[in-house]
Amino acid sequence: MSEKPAGESRDRMESAVGCLLAVLGAAVTGAFALPRAAYSIEGGFEAHARDWGVILVELPLILFAGLTVPPLAWAAATRWLRPWAAVLVCAAVVALGLWGLSAAWHPRQAPGPGPGPGL
Repeated sequence: MSEKPAGESRDRMESAVGCLLAVLGAAVTGAFALPRAAYSIEGGFEAHARDWGVILVELPLILFAGLTVPPLAWAAATRWLRPWAAVLVCAAVVALGLWGLSAAWHPRQAPGPGPGPGL
């Protein structure tokens, strides 16, 4: 008698998957963006190249997008597709987002060891 309807358990499963996708999206975008922005955060020698725009604006927006885009794609895809297809749609959306991020976002990097001015 205390058995839950099938629709409610399905809704809970879809909500749990959405939360899991939010955590995974934030972790993946953090693992992708933080190493690229490491030089802007550290600033190099005596922090002369620290970029506060990257630290205060770009990284939080990238992490926020990684937190919100996968669950939104999941919610939109589960309306019309089966759950396994919705997972594929979410993976494709995240892959395209990371590709677009790598194509458009170029924070300052450490100078290479090539020839430069002498001492």
